[in-house]
Amino acid sequence: MGGRTTGALRLGAAISVLAAVPAAAQNRSGDNAVTQAEDAFGVSIGRETLGIYSSSNARGFSPSAAGNVRVEGLYFDPVYLLTSILAESASVKVGLSAQSYPFAAPSGIVDFSLRRPGDKAGQSFLFDSDSFGSYGLELDGSLPVSQTLGIGYGVNFGRSEYPDGTDGQHLSGAVYARWGPSDDIELVPFWTASKSYNDEAGPYYIPAGDYLPPQPEQRRFDGPGWADTRYVAGNHGLIARYVPTENWEVRAGAFRSVYDAQAGYTNLLLDVTPEGDADRLIIADPRAKQESVSGELRVTRLIADGPRLHTIHLSLRGRRSSGDYGGSDEVDLGPTRIGVPVIADKPDFTFGEVSTDKVRQLNYGVSYEGRWKGVGELGFGISKADYRKRTLYPATAPIVAQSHPWIYNATAAGYLTAKLALYAGYARGLEESGVAPPNATNRNQPLPAILTSQRDAGLRYYLTERVKLVAGVFDLRRPYFGYDASGRYARIGTTRNQGIEMSVSGALTRRLNMVAGGVFLKPRVIEDATAATAIGKRPVGLPDHFINFNLNWRTPIAEGLSFDLAGVHRGKTPATTDNALYVPPRLTVNLGARYLFKLDGKDALFRVQIVNLFDEQGFSIAGPGIYAANAGRYLSGYFAIDF
Repeated sequence: MGGRTTGALRLGAAISVLAAVPAAAQNRSGDNAVTQAEDAFGVSIGRETLGIYSSSNARGFSPSAAGNVRVEGLYFDPVYLLTSILAESASVKVGLSAQSYPFAAPSGIVDFSLRRPGDKAGQSFLFDSDSFGSYGLELDGSLPVSQTLGIGYGVNFGRSEYPDGTDGQHLSGAVYARWGPSDDIELVPFWTASKSYNDEAGPYYIPAGDYLPPQPEQRRFDGPGWADTRYVAGNHGLIARYVPTENWEVRAGAFRSVYDAQAGYTNLLLDVTPEGDADRLIIADPRAKQESVSGELRVTRLIADGPRLHTIHLSLRGRRSSGDYGGSDEVDLGPTRIGVPVIADKPDFTFGEVSTDKVRQLNYGVSYEGRWKGVGELGFGISKADYRKRTLYPATAPIVAQSHPWIYNATAAGYLTAKLALYAGYARGLEESGVAPPNATNRNQPLPAILTSQRDAGLRYYLTERVKLVAGVFDLRRPYFGYDASGRYARIGTTRNQGIEMSVSGALTRRLNMVAGGVFLKPRVIEDATAATAIGKRPVGLPDHFINFNLNWRTPIAEGLSFDLAGVHRGKTPATTDNALYVPPRLTVNLGARYLFKLDGKDALFRVQIVNLFDEQGFSIAGPGIYAANAGRYLSGYFAIDF
């Protein structure tokens, strides 16, 4: 390692914001989220996922929909998330774990860590399947071209069979590289593409009253078979790092994300009765494309002052995105009954003109982090946002919305003892708010950007050297969206999410690992004076609690054999805007095993899992008053070998 960069890299290690150390392109046999997770707040490692939060839900909101996605700490605005053939892991950062990120976001942060080509040539082969009939084949590998250049690749093909009886085929590929001509310079370019086709549109159920629809039979799709969705999507970009002197670092990321929906359908069963009678409406969408170009340039200055480390970040990040929606046509297939096959030919749909949203956003700011060894840390950041959205409706003049708010955050942590740390923080952000649900009159329309705020505080305590407790409280506030009197999905109030979250993770014994966590919510809605519909006190889709528990036990019976247990309990959840109906609590239990062994001298893994052991079904909420059936019990597994 070059002498002039040694100090900078040592200092940089203290302020690392990476979700995990990037792994080599191959070596899929070692994936195990329970033993590798740092906490229970949400992590995906390869095909393993656990935690109380995800990219679509953190503290009751969606970090990815809000625009709070990072690639190794750098700003990324995806319209299609990175797949596991490129991303080694993805983790959700909230509370104390989010404080090391400059410009913390109120709705949490999802950070992806990329795979890296290994120092040696190698490949991994993986085959997966489940009891629904799905199967997939994956090949990953890396090839060192020289001492400074390595290339990695991944290919995935498969057929997916879903619990509602629909199926589809998918194909994905990735190529990436790492070029490091010196210790001071690193370039990581990547390219991915994904294609999905022959994927039937599964049904959504909309009851005629304040009750849940009758439970449909698993693995039975009643059509129509011609409503197949197709899309092509991909991401490509470049991450660069340059260390010009010992105490300076320059990092940059540039990304392009594309989602091209070539054919899209929505399968609605309207006015469902308790007996299962309904009217079927099929909505067809014209070809629609979403695209975003985004990135960040960050210059970091490190100042060492004895036991204190001062870090100053100058950041310029931005995006330019566009998305099509509207122009849909529909066909009423008339009265039907859940489980009765559709007998109807595909009509000739006539599409209208589409509408387009174009967004340009630029944020520039400064952030400071101060760390005092054994004492604590302090941070704050401020940035100016220049946001502009231009909406093009057919045959009308463009509508332009602009916003130029100041965005800021402040955090502090104190190390009271070697085991105990306390933290607190505040953040204000400009975030996106997703799209209108499929049964709204403005379905798929991007919703306006909103100002959000967050307050949180908590503690971290090491129960033992290898078991860590993190617990905190939070208060998030943001606009609330629902249906107005015309069926349009729009702002109708303000929601305030208060809650308690906790995580316990680590090795209980030499053979037993645990990752357990929970969030207990007290969400409330404050109705706007202009709201034209009845609004309940609870926001739709947010349960009063969510608990996730995971154990992994490496047995002494056979070397490489381990068993795992996972349990998820979701509390009762408001299903309608007026809170007249709640989805009842649901407990799911997964039981699994893995066997890591040598096959002809190569590392191999056989993984099997019974998902939803007790066959708890019920419904998930796809929007106010609209439901999708949950999966029942099924068996899944995969075999991986590194060679």
